[in-house]
Amino acid sequence: MWWPSNLVQVSLFRALHEKEKRPKRGTTLTQFFLLAMICSFAYYVVPGYLLLMLTSFSWLCWFDSKSLFLHQLGSGMNGLGLGAFGIDWTTISSYLGSPLASPWFATANIAVGFVLVMYVMTPLTYWLNVYGAKKFPIYSSALFMSNGQRYNISSIVDSNFHLDRGVYRTTGPVNLSTFFAMTYGLGFATLSATIVHVFLFNGRELWNQSRSAFGGKRKIDIHTKLMRAYKQVPTWWFILILVLNIGLSIFSCQYYNVSLQLPWWGVLLACVIAFFFTLPIGIIAATTNQAPGLNIITEYIIGYAYPERPVANMCFKVYGYISMTQALTFVSDFKLGHYMKIPPRTMFMAQIVGTIIAVFVYIATAWWLMGSIQDLCDTNLLPENSPWTCPMDRVFFDASVIWGLVGPRRIFGNLGEYGAVNWFFFGGAIAPLVVWSAHKMFPKQSWIGLIHMPVLLGATSMMPPASAVNFTSWLICGFVFGFVVFRYKTEWWKRYNYILSGGLDAGTAFMTILIFLTLGSKGIDWWGNNTDGCPLASCPSAKGVMIHGCPIF
Repeated sequence: MWWPSNLVQVSLFRALHEKEKRPKRGTTLTQFFLLAMICSFAYYVVPGYLLLMLTSFSWLCWFDSKSLFLHQLGSGMNGLGLGAFGIDWTTISSYLGSPLASPWFATANIAVGFVLVMYVMTPLTYWLNVYGAKKFPIYSSALFMSNGQRYNISSIVDSNFHLDRGVYRTTGPVNLSTFFAMTYGLGFATLSATIVHVFLFNGRELWNQSRSAFGGKRKIDIHTKLMRAYKQVPTWWFILILVLNIGLSIFSCQYYNVSLQLPWWGVLLACVIAFFFTLPIGIIAATTNQAPGLNIITEYIIGYAYPERPVANMCFKVYGYISMTQALTFVSDFKLGHYMKIPPRTMFMAQIVGTIIAVFVYIATAWWLMGSIQDLCDTNLLPENSPWTCPMDRVFFDASVIWGLVGPRRIFGNLGEYGAVNWFFFGGAIAPLVVWSAHKMFPKQSWIGLIHMPVLLGATSMMPPASAVNFTSWLICGFVFGFVVFRYKTEWWKRYNYILSGGLDAGTAFMTILIFLTLGSKGIDWWGNNTDGCPLASCPSAKGVMIHGCPIF
Protein backbone atom coordinates (compact mmCIF):
# COMPACT_ATOMS: atom_id res chain seq x y z
CA MET A 1 0.00 0.00 0.00
CA TRP A 2 1.05 3.57 -0.63
CA TRP A 3 0.60 6.74 1.36
CA PRO A 4 -0.80 9.44 -0.98
CA SER A 5 1.30 12.02 0.88
CA ASN A 6 4.38 9.99 -0.15
CA LEU A 7 3.62 10.88 -3.75
CA VAL A 8 4.47 14.50 -2.94
CA GLN A 9 7.81 13.38 -1.49
CA VAL A 10 8.57 11.10 -4.43
CA SER A 11 7.74 13.83 -6.95
CA LEU A 12 9.97 16.34 -5.13
CA PHE A 13 12.78 13.81 -4.83
CA ARG A 14 12.70 13.12 -8.54
CA ALA A 15 12.42 16.81 -9.40
CA LEU A 16 15.41 17.77 -7.28
CA HIS A 17 17.69 14.74 -7.71
CA GLU A 18 17.00 12.94 -10.97
CA LYS A 19 18.20 14.14 -14.34
CA GLU A 20 15.31 15.04 -16.58
CA LYS A 21 15.15 15.69 -20.28
CA ARG A 22 13.74 19.09 -21.07
CA PRO A 23 10.34 18.66 -22.74
CA LYS A 24 9.75 20.19 -26.15
CA ARG A 25 6.92 22.25 -24.69
CA GLY A 26 6.40 23.34 -21.09
CA THR A 27 8.71 23.36 -18.11
CA THR A 28 10.74 20.71 -16.36
CA LEU A 29 9.68 19.43 -12.94
CA THR A 30 12.44 21.39 -11.22
CA GLN A 31 11.48 24.60 -12.99
CA PHE A 32 7.83 24.12 -12.11
CA PHE A 33 8.65 23.44 -8.46
CA LEU A 34 10.77 26.58 -8.22
CA LEU A 35 8.06 28.61 -9.97
CA ALA A 36 5.36 27.34 -7.58
CA MET A 37 7.59 27.94 -4.55
CA ILE A 38 8.48 31.50 -5.60
CA CYS A 39 4.83 32.38 -6.28
CA SER A 40 3.73 30.91 -2.96
CA PHE A 41 6.61 32.69 -1.18
CA ALA A 42 5.70 36.06 -2.69
CA TYR A 43 1.96 35.72 -2.14
CA TYR A 44 2.00 34.60 1.49
CA VAL A 45 3.15 38.02 2.71
CA VAL A 46 -0.42 39.20 1.92
CA PRO A 47 -2.49 36.77 4.07
CA GLY A 48 0.40 36.28 6.49
CA TYR A 49 1.03 39.94 7.32
CA LEU A 50 -0.71 42.59 5.21
CA LEU A 51 -4.29 41.28 4.95
CA LEU A 52 -4.97 38.68 7.63
CA MET A 53 -8.69 38.65 6.88
CA LEU A 54 -7.89 36.47 3.86
CA THR A 55 -7.28 33.60 6.28
CA SER A 56 -11.01 33.59 7.09
CA PHE A 57 -13.21 35.54 4.72
CA SER A 58 -16.52 35.42 6.65
CA TRP A 59 -18.62 37.69 4.46
CA LEU A 60 -21.99 36.63 5.89
CA CYS A 61 -21.30 38.55 9.12
CA TRP A 62 -21.09 41.83 7.19
CA PHE A 63 -24.83 41.96 6.60
CA ASP A 64 -25.60 42.70 10.26
CA SER A 65 -22.89 43.44 12.82
CA LYS A 66 -25.37 42.95 15.72
CA SER A 67 -27.01 39.69 14.66
CA LEU A 68 -25.89 36.77 16.81
CA PHE A 69 -27.63 34.34 14.46
CA LEU A 70 -25.74 35.57 11.37
CA HIS A 71 -22.43 35.54 13.22
CA GLN A 72 -23.02 31.97 14.36
CA LEU A 73 -23.83 30.93 10.81
CA GLY A 74 -21.11 32.86 9.01
CA SER A 75 -18.05 32.86 11.26
CA GLY A 76 -15.33 30.65 9.85
CA MET A 77 -13.39 30.72 13.12
CA ASN A 78 -16.03 30.40 15.85
CA GLY A 79 -19.20 29.43 14.01
CA LEU A 80 -20.58 27.14 11.34
CA GLY A 81 -18.58 28.84 8.61
CA LEU A 82 -21.42 28.96 6.10
CA GLY A 83 -19.90 30.55 2.99
CA ALA A 84 -16.60 31.26 4.74
CA PHE A 85 -13.35 30.56 2.91
CA GLY A 86 -9.67 31.39 3.14
CA ILE A 87 -7.35 32.41 0.31
CA ASP A 88 -4.36 31.21 2.27
CA TRP A 89 -2.45 27.94 1.92
CA THR A 90 -1.95 27.63 5.69
CA THR A 91 -5.71 27.84 6.20
CA ILE A 92 -6.19 25.13 3.61
CA SER A 93 -3.46 22.67 4.57
CA SER A 94 -2.73 23.23 8.28
CA TYR A 95 -4.88 20.44 9.70
CA LEU A 96 -5.96 18.09 6.90
CA GLY A 97 -2.75 18.24 4.90
CA SER A 98 -2.57 19.09 1.23
CA PRO A 99 -5.86 18.56 -0.63
CA LEU A 100 -3.79 17.85 -3.75
CA ALA A 101 -2.44 14.67 -2.14
CA SER A 102 -5.83 13.34 -1.10
CA PRO A 103 -7.65 10.78 -3.30
CA TRP A 104 -10.87 12.18 -4.67
CA PHE A 105 -13.06 9.54 -3.02
CA ALA A 106 -11.51 10.40 0.37
CA THR A 107 -12.19 14.09 -0.23
CA ALA A 108 -15.81 13.25 -1.03
CA ASN A 109 -16.15 11.22 2.20
CA ILE A 110 -14.71 14.09 4.22
CA ALA A 111 -17.12 16.49 2.51
CA VAL A 112 -20.13 14.35 3.38
CA GLY A 113 -18.97 13.91 6.97
CA PHE A 114 -18.29 17.61 7.42
CA VAL A 115 -21.66 18.67 5.99
CA LEU A 116 -23.56 16.17 8.15
CA VAL A 117 -21.76 17.22 11.33
CA MET A 118 -21.46 20.96 10.78
CA TYR A 119 -24.68 21.75 8.94
CA VAL A 120 -27.07 19.06 10.17
CA MET A 121 -26.13 17.63 13.56
CA THR A 122 -24.64 20.77 15.11
CA PRO A 123 -27.53 23.15 14.28
CA LEU A 124 -30.11 20.54 15.36
CA THR A 125 -28.48 19.81 18.71
CA TYR A 126 -27.80 23.49 19.36
CA TRP A 127 -31.21 24.94 18.54
CA LEU A 128 -32.96 22.02 20.21
CA ASN A 129 -30.88 22.95 23.27
CA VAL A 130 -29.47 19.45 23.77
CA TYR A 131 -27.42 19.36 27.01
CA GLY A 132 -28.21 23.05 27.53
CA ALA A 133 -26.32 23.92 24.34
CA LYS A 134 -27.58 27.50 24.12
CA LYS A 135 -25.81 28.45 27.35
CA PHE A 136 -22.51 27.96 25.55
CA PRO A 137 -21.02 29.01 22.18
CA ILE A 138 -22.17 27.00 19.18
CA TYR A 139 -18.53 26.06 18.48
CA SER A 140 -15.95 25.97 21.27
CA SER A 141 -13.42 23.67 22.90
CA ALA A 142 -13.53 25.59 26.18
CA LEU A 143 -14.91 24.21 29.45
CA PHE A 144 -17.89 25.89 31.09
CA MET A 145 -19.85 26.07 34.32
CA SER A 146 -23.59 25.43 34.42
CA ASN A 147 -24.29 29.18 34.25
CA GLY A 148 -22.41 29.57 30.95
CA GLN A 149 -19.26 31.11 32.43
CA ARG A 150 -15.79 29.75 31.70
CA TYR A 151 -14.66 27.16 34.20
CA ASN A 152 -11.80 28.20 36.49
CA ILE A 153 -9.73 25.02 36.30
CA SER A 154 -7.15 26.13 38.85
CA SER A 155 -9.83 26.26 41.55
CA ILE A 156 -10.44 22.49 41.45
CA VAL A 157 -6.77 21.40 41.48
CA ASP A 158 -5.13 20.56 44.82
CA SER A 159 -1.48 21.01 45.79
CA ASN A 160 -0.54 17.61 44.34
CA PHE A 161 -2.14 18.47 41.00
CA HIS A 162 -5.04 16.09 41.61
CA LEU A 163 -8.76 16.82 41.60
CA ASP A 164 -10.01 18.57 44.75
CA ARG A 165 -13.30 16.68 45.10
CA GLY A 166 -14.73 18.98 47.75
CA VAL A 167 -14.25 22.12 45.67
CA TYR A 168 -15.49 20.31 42.56
CA ARG A 169 -18.75 19.35 44.29
CA THR A 170 -19.22 22.97 45.33
CA THR A 171 -18.29 24.51 41.98
CA GLY A 172 -20.35 22.07 39.93
CA PRO A 173 -19.64 19.79 36.99
CA VAL A 174 -17.62 20.67 33.91
CA ASN A 175 -19.82 21.36 30.89
CA LEU A 176 -18.89 21.12 27.21
CA SER A 177 -20.31 22.86 24.22
CA THR A 178 -22.60 20.44 22.41
CA PHE A 179 -20.30 20.49 19.39
CA PHE A 180 -17.31 19.51 21.54
CA ALA A 181 -19.23 16.66 23.20
CA MET A 182 -20.42 15.47 19.79
CA THR A 183 -16.84 15.56 18.49
CA TYR A 184 -15.83 13.12 21.20
CA GLY A 185 -18.78 10.91 20.27
CA LEU A 186 -17.66 10.88 16.64
CA GLY A 187 -14.18 9.99 17.86
CA PHE A 188 -15.68 6.94 19.59
CA ALA A 189 -17.52 6.01 16.40
CA THR A 190 -14.43 6.44 14.23
CA LEU A 191 -12.38 4.11 16.40
CA SER A 192 -14.88 1.23 16.32
CA ALA A 193 -15.57 1.87 12.62
CA THR A 194 -11.85 1.59 11.85
CA ILE A 195 -11.56 -1.85 13.42
CA VAL A 196 -14.71 -3.21 11.78
CA HIS A 197 -13.92 -1.64 8.38
CA VAL A 198 -10.42 -3.11 8.23
CA PHE A 199 -11.69 -6.53 9.32
CA LEU A 200 -14.43 -6.59 6.67
CA PHE A 201 -12.70 -4.94 3.71
CA ASN A 202 -9.04 -5.88 4.33
CA GLY A 203 -9.23 -8.97 6.53
CA ARG A 204 -8.41 -11.52 3.84
CA GLU A 205 -5.55 -9.42 2.49
CA LEU A 206 -4.10 -9.03 5.98
CA TRP A 207 -4.30 -12.75 6.59
CA ASN A 208 -2.53 -13.59 3.34
CA GLN A 209 0.17 -10.99 3.90
CA SER A 210 0.72 -12.21 7.46
CA ARG A 211 1.10 -15.83 6.26
CA SER A 212 3.61 -14.81 3.60
CA ALA A 213 5.57 -12.73 6.12
CA PHE A 214 5.96 -15.73 8.43
CA GLY A 215 7.23 -18.32 6.02
CA GLY A 216 4.59 -18.60 3.33
CA LYS A 217 4.97 -17.96 -0.38
CA ARG A 218 5.70 -14.31 -0.94
CA LYS A 219 5.26 -12.43 -4.16
CA ILE A 220 8.40 -10.42 -4.97
CA ASP A 221 7.89 -7.28 -7.04
CA ILE A 222 10.53 -5.46 -9.08
CA HIS A 223 11.19 -2.90 -6.34
CA THR A 224 11.97 -5.59 -3.77
CA LYS A 225 14.29 -7.34 -6.22
CA LEU A 226 16.23 -4.13 -6.88
CA MET A 227 16.47 -3.30 -3.17
CA ARG A 228 18.18 -6.65 -2.50
CA ALA A 229 21.34 -5.03 -3.82
CA TYR A 230 21.61 -3.11 -0.54
CA LYS A 231 22.28 -4.36 2.97
CA GLN A 232 19.07 -4.55 4.98
CA VAL A 233 18.61 -3.06 8.43
CA PRO A 234 19.11 -5.88 10.99
CA THR A 235 16.06 -6.66 13.08
CA TRP A 236 18.05 -6.36 16.28
CA TRP A 237 18.61 -2.63 15.57
CA PHE A 238 14.88 -2.06 15.82
CA ILE A 239 14.53 -4.30 18.89
CA LEU A 240 17.39 -2.52 20.64
CA ILE A 241 15.86 0.92 20.05
CA LEU A 242 12.43 -0.33 21.14
CA VAL A 243 13.70 -1.86 24.38
CA LEU A 244 15.93 1.13 25.12
CA ASN A 245 13.13 3.65 24.63
CA ILE A 246 10.59 1.67 26.66
CA GLY A 247 13.17 1.27 29.43
CA LEU A 248 13.96 4.99 29.46
CA SER A 249 10.26 5.84 29.46
CA ILE A 250 9.59 3.57 32.43
CA PHE A 251 12.61 4.99 34.26
CA SER A 252 11.44 8.57 33.64
CA CYS A 253 7.91 7.85 34.85
CA GLN A 254 9.19 6.09 37.98
CA TYR A 255 11.96 8.54 38.85
CA TYR A 256 9.82 11.63 38.18
CA ASN A 257 6.57 10.06 39.32
CA VAL A 258 5.59 13.06 41.46
CA SER A 259 5.63 15.25 38.34
CA LEU A 260 4.59 12.81 35.60
CA GLN A 261 2.14 10.76 37.73
CA LEU A 262 2.15 7.81 35.29
CA PRO A 263 3.14 4.42 36.81
CA TRP A 264 5.32 1.89 34.98
CA TRP A 265 2.39 -0.26 33.92
CA GLY A 266 0.87 2.75 32.17
CA VAL A 267 3.83 2.90 29.79
CA LEU A 268 3.47 -0.78 28.92
CA LEU A 269 -0.28 -0.48 28.42
CA ALA A 270 0.22 2.51 26.11
CA CYS A 271 2.72 0.50 24.06
CA VAL A 272 0.24 -2.37 23.73
CA ILE A 273 -2.47 0.00 22.47
CA ALA A 274 -0.09 1.59 19.94
CA PHE A 275 1.02 -1.86 18.75
CA PHE A 276 -2.55 -3.09 18.29
CA PHE A 277 -3.85 -0.06 16.37
CA THR A 278 -0.83 0.73 14.17
CA LEU A 279 -1.77 -1.79 11.47
CA PRO A 280 -5.48 -0.96 11.01
CA ILE A 281 -4.90 2.78 11.18
CA GLY A 282 -1.94 2.42 8.85
CA ILE A 283 -4.18 0.73 6.28
CA ILE A 284 -6.66 3.60 6.48
CA ALA A 285 -3.85 6.15 6.11
CA ALA A 286 -2.29 4.27 3.19
CA THR A 287 -5.49 4.25 1.16
CA THR A 288 -7.08 7.59 2.07
CA ASN A 289 -4.28 9.89 3.35
CA GLN A 290 -6.38 10.37 6.50
CA ALA A 291 -5.30 8.63 9.70
CA PRO A 292 -7.80 8.24 12.58
CA GLY A 293 -6.22 9.15 15.89
CA LEU A 294 -5.81 7.21 19.11
CA ASN A 295 -5.97 10.31 21.30
CA ILE A 296 -9.52 9.74 22.52
CA ILE A 297 -9.27 6.03 23.28
CA THR A 298 -5.96 6.46 25.12
CA GLU A 299 -7.46 9.25 27.21
CA TYR A 300 -10.56 7.18 27.83
CA ILE A 301 -8.69 4.07 29.01
CA ILE A 302 -6.24 5.78 31.36
CA GLY A 303 -8.99 8.11 32.56
CA TYR A 304 -10.86 5.11 33.94
CA ALA A 305 -7.80 3.11 34.99
CA TYR A 306 -5.98 5.98 36.71
CA PRO A 307 -8.42 8.88 37.24
CA GLU A 308 -7.93 12.41 38.57
CA ARG A 309 -4.32 12.68 37.35
CA PRO A 310 -4.13 15.06 34.35
CA VAL A 311 -0.38 14.81 33.74
CA ALA A 312 -0.53 11.01 33.75
CA ASN A 313 -3.33 11.25 31.18
CA MET A 314 -1.22 13.45 28.91
CA CYS A 315 1.83 11.19 29.22
CA PHE A 316 -0.23 8.10 28.48
CA LYS A 317 -1.69 9.74 25.38
CA VAL A 318 1.78 10.69 24.16
CA TYR A 319 3.14 7.15 24.65
CA GLY A 320 0.07 5.57 23.03
CA TYR A 321 -1.12 7.96 20.34
CA ILE A 322 2.09 9.74 19.33
CA SER A 323 4.03 6.46 19.26
CA MET A 324 1.57 5.08 16.73
CA THR A 325 1.75 8.28 14.67
CA GLN A 326 5.54 8.23 14.63
CA ALA A 327 5.52 4.55 13.69
CA LEU A 328 3.40 5.31 10.63
CA THR A 329 5.67 8.21 9.71
CA PHE A 330 8.67 5.91 10.04
CA VAL A 331 7.07 3.28 7.80
CA SER A 332 6.05 5.95 5.32
CA ASP A 333 9.65 7.16 5.07
CA PHE A 334 10.90 3.62 4.51
CA LYS A 335 8.28 3.17 1.81
CA LEU A 336 9.60 6.30 0.14
CA GLY A 337 13.12 4.92 0.31
CA HIS A 338 11.93 1.57 -1.06
CA TYR A 339 10.44 3.11 -4.19
CA MET A 340 13.26 5.63 -4.66
CA LYS A 341 15.94 2.95 -4.14
CA ILE A 342 17.56 4.66 -1.16
CA PRO A 343 19.72 2.18 0.82
CA PRO A 344 17.75 1.03 3.89
CA ARG A 345 20.64 1.61 6.30
CA THR A 346 21.12 5.13 4.96
CA MET A 347 17.44 5.86 5.44
CA PHE A 348 17.52 4.35 8.93
CA MET A 349 20.49 6.46 10.04
CA ALA A 350 18.94 9.60 8.54
CA GLN A 351 15.82 9.00 10.62
CA ILE A 352 17.75 8.32 13.82
CA VAL A 353 20.05 11.33 13.44
CA GLY A 354 17.15 13.54 12.42
CA THR A 355 15.15 12.45 15.45
CA ILE A 356 18.01 13.18 17.85
CA ILE A 357 18.64 16.61 16.33
CA ALA A 358 14.91 17.40 16.36
CA VAL A 359 14.66 16.68 20.10
CA PHE A 360 17.20 19.36 20.94
CA VAL A 361 15.78 21.82 18.40
CA TYR A 362 12.23 21.40 19.76
CA ILE A 363 13.33 21.81 23.37
CA ALA A 364 15.43 24.88 22.57
CA THR A 365 12.63 26.43 20.52
CA ALA A 366 10.02 25.81 23.23
CA TRP A 367 12.36 27.19 25.90
CA TRP A 368 13.03 30.29 23.81
CA LEU A 369 9.35 30.90 23.03
CA MET A 370 8.28 30.56 26.66
CA GLY A 371 10.96 33.04 27.67
CA SER A 372 10.48 35.60 24.91
CA ILE A 373 6.75 35.63 24.07
CA GLN A 374 4.70 37.36 26.73
CA ASP A 375 1.43 35.63 27.69
CA LEU A 376 2.19 32.72 25.36
CA CYS A 377 -0.99 30.68 24.63
CA ASP A 378 -3.12 32.80 27.03
CA THR A 379 -6.04 33.91 24.88
CA ASN A 380 -7.40 36.12 27.67
CA LEU A 381 -4.29 38.34 27.63
CA LEU A 382 -3.03 38.09 24.05
CA PRO A 383 -4.14 40.64 21.41
CA GLU A 384 -6.90 39.58 19.02
CA ASN A 385 -4.69 38.84 16.00
CA SER A 386 -1.82 37.23 17.89
CA PRO A 387 -0.34 34.11 16.23
CA TRP A 388 0.61 32.69 19.64
CA THR A 389 -2.82 31.46 20.75
CA CYS A 390 -1.69 27.79 20.49
CA PRO A 391 -5.05 26.24 19.45
CA MET A 392 -3.78 22.64 19.47
CA ASP A 393 -2.13 23.05 22.87
CA ARG A 394 -5.31 24.53 24.36
CA VAL A 395 -7.33 21.56 23.14
CA PHE A 396 -4.65 19.27 24.56
CA PHE A 397 -4.97 21.03 27.92
CA ASP A 398 -8.77 20.89 27.93
CA ALA A 399 -8.61 17.19 27.12
CA SER A 400 -6.29 16.61 30.09
CA VAL A 401 -8.90 18.25 32.32
CA ILE A 402 -11.82 16.28 30.85
CA TRP A 403 -10.18 12.86 30.80
CA GLY A 404 -7.45 13.25 33.40
CA LEU A 405 -8.36 15.72 36.13
CA VAL A 406 -12.14 15.25 36.24
CA GLY A 407 -12.17 11.83 34.60
CA PRO A 408 -14.49 10.17 32.07
CA ARG A 409 -16.68 8.69 34.80
CA ARG A 410 -17.78 12.19 35.90
CA ILE A 411 -18.45 13.32 32.33
CA PHE A 412 -19.23 10.32 30.11
CA GLY A 413 -19.86 7.73 32.80
CA ASN A 414 -22.52 7.08 35.44
CA LEU A 415 -21.63 10.27 37.34
CA GLY A 416 -21.84 12.56 34.28
CA GLU A 417 -24.55 13.93 32.03
CA TYR A 418 -22.94 12.95 28.69
CA GLY A 419 -23.30 9.19 29.12
CA ALA A 420 -25.44 8.83 25.99
CA VAL A 421 -22.41 9.79 23.90
CA ASN A 422 -21.03 6.27 24.50
CA TRP A 423 -23.63 4.93 22.07
CA PHE A 424 -21.44 6.32 19.29
CA PHE A 425 -19.16 3.31 19.82
CA PHE A 426 -22.02 1.03 18.76
CA GLY A 427 -23.06 3.23 15.84
CA GLY A 428 -19.50 3.34 14.53
CA ALA A 429 -19.21 -0.44 14.61
CA ILE A 430 -22.51 -0.90 12.73
CA ALA A 431 -21.85 1.67 9.98
CA PRO A 432 -19.10 -0.24 8.06
CA LEU A 433 -21.16 -3.43 8.33
CA VAL A 434 -24.07 -1.69 6.58
CA VAL A 435 -21.78 -0.44 3.80
CA TRP A 436 -20.12 -3.84 3.41
CA SER A 437 -23.50 -5.60 3.22
CA ALA A 438 -24.77 -3.14 0.61
CA HIS A 439 -21.57 -3.59 -1.38
CA LYS A 440 -22.05 -7.38 -1.40
CA MET A 441 -25.73 -7.11 -2.30
CA PHE A 442 -25.14 -4.68 -5.17
CA PRO A 443 -21.64 -5.50 -6.50
CA LYS A 444 -22.24 -3.63 -9.76
CA GLN A 445 -22.71 -0.36 -7.89
CA SER A 446 -19.02 0.45 -7.50
CA TRP A 447 -19.67 3.75 -5.73
CA ILE A 448 -20.92 1.89 -2.64
CA GLY A 449 -17.44 0.48 -2.04
CA LEU A 450 -16.08 4.03 -2.01
CA ILE A 451 -18.12 4.92 1.08
CA HIS A 452 -15.41 4.89 3.72
CA MET A 453 -17.03 5.11 7.15
CA PRO A 454 -13.83 5.67 9.22
CA VAL A 455 -13.02 8.70 7.06
CA LEU A 456 -16.62 9.90 6.90
CA LEU A 457 -17.22 9.62 10.65
CA GLY A 458 -13.80 11.00 11.46
CA ALA A 459 -14.03 13.87 8.99
CA THR A 460 -14.23 16.47 11.75
CA SER A 461 -11.79 14.77 14.13
CA MET A 462 -9.49 17.81 13.94
CA MET A 463 -12.30 20.14 15.04
CA PRO A 464 -11.32 21.74 17.34
CA PRO A 465 -8.62 23.08 16.99
CA ALA A 466 -9.45 23.25 13.27
CA SER A 467 -12.36 25.55 12.47
CA ALA A 468 -15.01 25.52 9.77
CA VAL A 469 -13.02 27.75 7.40
CA ASN A 470 -10.17 25.22 7.35
CA PHE A 471 -12.58 22.56 6.10
CA THR A 472 -14.54 24.68 3.63
CA SER A 473 -11.31 26.01 2.07
CA TRP A 474 -9.74 22.54 1.95
CA LEU A 475 -12.82 21.02 0.33
CA ILE A 476 -13.15 23.79 -2.26
CA CYS A 477 -9.49 23.41 -3.20
CA GLY A 478 -9.72 19.62 -3.21
CA PHE A 479 -12.76 19.49 -5.47
CA VAL A 480 -11.50 22.15 -7.88
CA PHE A 481 -8.05 20.63 -8.35
CA GLY A 482 -9.05 17.02 -7.90
CA PHE A 483 -12.01 17.02 -10.28
CA VAL A 484 -12.02 19.87 -12.78
CA VAL A 485 -8.30 20.05 -13.51
CA PHE A 486 -7.85 16.29 -13.38
CA ARG A 487 -10.70 15.76 -15.83
CA TYR A 488 -9.70 18.30 -18.43
CA LYS A 489 -5.91 18.25 -18.12
CA THR A 490 -5.19 14.67 -17.10
CA GLU A 491 -1.63 14.35 -18.39
CA TRP A 492 -0.57 17.73 -17.06
CA TRP A 493 -2.14 16.90 -13.72
CA LYS A 494 -0.36 13.58 -13.38
CA ARG A 495 2.96 15.29 -14.08
CA TYR A 496 2.71 18.43 -11.95
CA ASN A 497 0.09 17.87 -9.23
CA TYR A 498 2.36 16.75 -6.40
CA ILE A 499 5.14 19.12 -7.41
CA LEU A 500 2.63 21.98 -7.07
CA SER A 501 1.69 20.81 -3.59
CA GLY A 502 5.32 20.66 -2.49
CA GLY A 503 6.05 24.08 -3.97
CA LEU A 504 3.13 25.68 -2.14
CA ASP A 505 4.26 24.10 1.14
CA ALA A 506 7.87 25.19 0.73
CA GLY A 507 7.14 28.77 -0.34
CA THR A 508 4.67 29.32 2.49
CA ALA A 509 7.07 27.88 5.08
CA PHE A 510 9.99 30.06 3.97
CA MET A 511 7.91 33.24 3.96
CA THR A 512 6.47 32.42 7.40
CA ILE A 513 9.99 32.24 8.83
CA LEU A 514 11.07 35.39 7.01
CA ILE A 515 8.06 37.38 8.27
CA PHE A 516 8.72 36.33 11.84
CA LEU A 517 12.44 37.13 11.72
CA THR A 518 12.09 40.49 9.96
CA LEU A 519 8.63 41.95 10.60
CA GLY A 520 7.74 40.33 13.91
CA SER A 521 4.76 38.26 14.94
CA LYS A 522 2.09 40.96 14.77
CA GLY A 523 0.52 42.26 11.57
CA ILE A 524 -0.30 45.86 10.68
CA ASP A 525 -3.03 47.39 12.83
CA TRP A 526 -5.86 48.14 10.38
CA TRP A 527 -9.32 46.78 9.50
CA GLY A 528 -7.93 44.38 6.89
CA ASN A 529 -6.24 42.45 9.66
CA ASN A 530 -9.50 41.69 11.45
CA THR A 531 -9.22 37.97 10.85
CA ASP A 532 -12.86 36.98 11.18
CA GLY A 533 -15.10 40.00 11.72
CA CYS A 534 -17.71 37.98 13.62
CA PRO A 535 -17.24 38.95 17.29
CA LEU A 536 -20.62 37.62 18.43
CA ALA A 537 -20.11 34.11 17.08
CA SER A 538 -18.68 32.87 20.40
CA CYS A 539 -21.61 34.23 22.43
CA PRO A 540 -24.38 32.09 24.00
CA SER A 541 -28.03 32.54 23.02
CA ALA A 542 -29.78 31.27 26.16
CA LYS A 543 -31.93 33.65 28.17
CA GLY A 544 -30.32 35.26 31.18
CA VAL A 545 -26.71 34.23 30.45
CA MET A 546 -24.43 37.24 30.92
CA ILE A 547 -21.08 37.19 29.11
CA HIS A 548 -18.93 40.29 28.66
CA GLY A 549 -19.30 41.71 25.13
CA CYS A 550 -22.33 39.56 24.32
CA PRO A 551 -26.02 40.51 23.99
CA ILE A 552 -28.36 39.51 26.84
CA PHE A 553 -31.60 37.77 25.88
